[in-house]
Amino acid sequence: MSTPPPALRCAVVVPVKPPAFGKSRLVGLTDEQRRDLAEAFALDTVQAASSTPGVDAVLVVTDDFRLAAAMRSLGCEVMPDGASDDLNATLVQGAAEVVRRWPDAVPVALCADLPCLRPIELAMVLQEVVAQVAAGRAAFVRDRAGVGTTLYAAPPDRFDPGFGFESAARHATAGAVEVGSTATTVRTDVDDLVDLDAALDAGVGPHTARACEGRATPLG
Repeated sequence: MSTPPPALRCAVVVPVKPPAFGKSRLVGLTDEQRRDLAEAFALDTVQAASSTPGVDAVLVVTDDFRLAAAMRSLGCEVMPDGASDDLNATLVQGAAEVVRRWPDAVPVALCADLPCLRPIELAMVLQEVVAQVAAGRAAFVRDRAGVGTTLYAAPPDRFDPGFGFESAARHATAGAVEVGSTATTVRTDVDDLVDLDAALDAGVGPHTARACEGRATPLG
């Protein structure tokens, strides 16, 4: 009787641009508020991903040295961004590093602006992702607005993300399978104040709650 292959595990790649340059669409906030929120979103996203069953490692790709130290304190691995002007190139670079460090793991790209992310929902999505990747297919999660993408995964030799304007349609056209349609916290990224209100309604993580000066209730 043959031995079944081991269950696939995931290594999550989170690209984080320096917070000083992030979240320009949060119109009406000061530069300091936008910076603090961008950092808080990333910290809450990474903390949730690190606590998710089925995630063997979280690899943060950033050129912000101060943020890198904070990420390491959460137990993450950190590498510099060798393609900071091209998100998709950054993700390809991160996936290649996953293959080098964790050759048996599925590389999963995850946006850094998911402040209400819940590990239980991400774990459910990753189960779908692993099933698709095991069958040789790419998978993606459509954002709450239905236009963008919050998560992308594929077999290492087919890892070809298409983040950017209307990325959900681009991924679908390329043959990636949509997963996680009911995973609200995996889909709720924050680009503007309307998105932020939706995240606050869902319940954000502790870093974002502090950055919002008590406007939100941190997740338990």
